[in-house]
Amino acid sequence: MKPFTLLPVRSLPEAARESARPGSIVKAGGVDLLDRMKEGLDAPDRVVSIAHVPGHDGIALGPPARIGALATLAKLEASVDLRRVYPALADAAGGAATPQIRNMATLGGNIAQRPRCWYYRSAEFDCRKKGGSECFAMEGENRFHAIFDTDVCCCVHPSATATALLAYGAQLETISPKGKRSIAIESFFVAPREDPRRENQLGPGEIIEAVVIPAPAAGSRSVYKKLKEKESFDWPLVEACVSLTVSAGEIRDPRVVLGSVAPTPRRSSEAEKVLAGGRPSPELIARAAQAAVAGATPLGQNAYKVRLARVMVERALREALA
Repeated sequence: MKPFTLLPVRSLPEAARESARPGSIVKAGGVDLLDRMKEGLDAPDRVVSIAHVPGHDGIALGPPARIGALATLAKLEASVDLRRVYPALADAAGGAATPQIRNMATLGGNIAQRPRCWYYRSAEFDCRKKGGSECFAMEGENRFHAIFDTDVCCCVHPSATATALLAYGAQLETISPKGKRSIAIESFFVAPREDPRRENQLGPGEIIEAVVIPAPAAGSRSVYKKLKEKESFDWPLVEACVSLTVSAGEIRDPRVVLGSVAPTPRRSSEAEKVLAGGRPSPELIARAAQAAVAGATPLGQNAYKVRLARVMVERALREALA
């Protein structure tokens, strides 16, 4: 690892100014950043630390809810109030990585972390995400890679909390040297077709300050499901998150989101169209789950994920509509 200067700051505006300078990068928990620095993907001269900036790790349920970006995943998991109102987010945070990592990793860092594709992480492969001309996973080792949007870069987005936040229709509040702005999470992620070298809309020196989640409607229900090969310290094969309301026996405002199946968290409008206005039944759930995987384009080694995704959506819907 290249030597660097660690610069603790006292506020997020200061962090934004400092991290916008050439050769600088910002860190909170540093879980992903330190991995990238060890692997040689990032070699900053200065690391701007916001880990101990006060006042940005709170959980205020509002409405709307406002969660500081420095809240750790462990804090989200442990919050009884958060679990009562937004159970899918609490479950997504609680199922990530290991207890040790959840006590370090922050909400903002989890949303903005970079993919774990081994071709991207290896210095031996100059892939498209690093400015090269080829995605080596397309014809290489791809059993854990994407089954949707695989034509440019077939990595999967690694954020569990982003899957749940997309189902809730969250907004991200950011701060940069240019000031503050609010970004709908549906517009936050950048697909490889737009720019294979980026995963989100953050500009130079721009830092996620907080996540704002709309108040749930009366009768709303949300469920997050994750399937992994190991129960702990493992990346998910497939994630599914559903959020919906049942009113007068009909399903209203359904949102169905798949994680770990595409380069960005994937909202399934196809499944939502099947559910909207329908009356809960096993047949409707099965049709919606099948619609959620319509259009999948699996690679040579990961067709099994299509069935897993369908099953996880079906399980999440069954639980939400029980």
